Amino acid sequence: MIISAVFSKPTKDCERLLGKPYVKIRMWKNPSSGLMNKSCYEAEFFTSKQSFRKKLSDEEFNSFLSSFTGKAFKSVVQQTEDEEIVVMTNRHGESKEIRHPKNNRGAAVRTGDRKKNYILQEGTPIQFLINLGVMTKEGKVVSQKYDKFRQINRFLEFIRDIVPELKKSVSKDEGIDLENPFTPERPLQIVDFGCGKSYLTFAVYHYLTEIEKMNVEIVGLDLKADIIRQCSDFARELDYSGLAFQVGDAADFNGDKKPDLVISLHACDTATDYALDYAMKNGARAILSVPCCQHEINLQLEKKHDMKNDGPFSAILRFGLLSERLSSIATDALRAEMLEKNGYSVQVLEFIDMEHTPKNILIRALKKSVKNEKLESEAEIRLNALIGELNVTQKLIELSEKK
Repeated sequence: MIISAVFSKPTKDCERLLGKPYVKIRMWKNPSSGLMNKSCYEAEFFTSKQSFRKKLSDEEFNSFLSSFTGKAFKSVVQQTEDEEIVVMTNRHGESKEIRHPKNNRGAAVRTGDRKKNYILQEGTPIQFLINLGVMTKEGKVVSQKYDKFRQINRFLEFIRDIVPELKKSVSKDEGIDLENPFTPERPLQIVDFGCGKSYLTFAVYHYLTEIEKMNVEIVGLDLKADIIRQCSDFARELDYSGLAFQVGDAADFNGDKKPDLVISLHACDTATDYALDYAMKNGARAILSVPCCQHEINLQLEKKHDMKNDGPFSAILRFGLLSERLSSIATDALRAEMLEKNGYSVQVLEFIDMEHTPKNILIRALKKSVKNEKLESEAEIRLNALIGELNVTQKLIELSEKK
């Protein structure tokens, strides 16, 4: 039985076949579906700026798999209980199937993971995790959600690391007590762009209010109205008075209060750039961003046939997979340099293990208290050199030039 399937690398016929320019589709078996439940699979369809949810029966799932593998998407990765099945289709329509059997190594790793000293511990019921279906009422992590549990804890480690920096920055700029700068009158202000189901948004609020004992106001922003309604209901049930959700696009958001921390997790393609631009223009003290689906530069490079033939990147651009990875790395490098140029100290870090997701780069940026023109100038030189060599445009650079 197929537990999940991920469709990526859309073909030129994808929009014609499916009606929208999808860039990725995820489908997974609903673990709570019973014998009488015909909607056995859930699916999420992603375009470059939106996502759509749908429920599928076994028949609909199998029909989709057979109809569009290789025709609408060049890459399909299926997971069963015993193996991973990768189907790759080249530009000539020829498909190759690779099967990787699963062994006990994954189980051994998971056993070790459970013993790790997480910030949120298994065994103690945590209400927001129960509401989100990650944990049972007895405090046991649901087996299908264990990767999400690990991801939540990993992200909270990044939050924990920047809390002292946020306290120091606010206390210095505003003359507030260093030990407790965030009061009911002056809470820590956070904006979460592309919050989705908000697992991490709820986790951040829980950690900062319950563990760090800080006063916090968080705004979660997403395009999907149904998800925002659900998150708002959860926030009310949990009595998270400082947590609010609203429907909106990162490109149009204009918050009432200046943010101390801007979070952007898996905001697709240029949505990440709008979030970073908002953070910089509003003087955010810290930024945590996990970019996703960097299509902008890749689409430009695909059209540069001269670079494919004899340019310095021709050995890379002739292979689609390598071209995609080059574009992804270049995009995030440009973003990091833009942040450096605008007075931030930047680190590019591994978010979670590659074995769980290829989207594992986290950009961590802290606003410097003292301007350093030399370092900012060096960042601009590196930025211009890379953008000039690739001969492309990049959204964050364009946005920064607008007032």
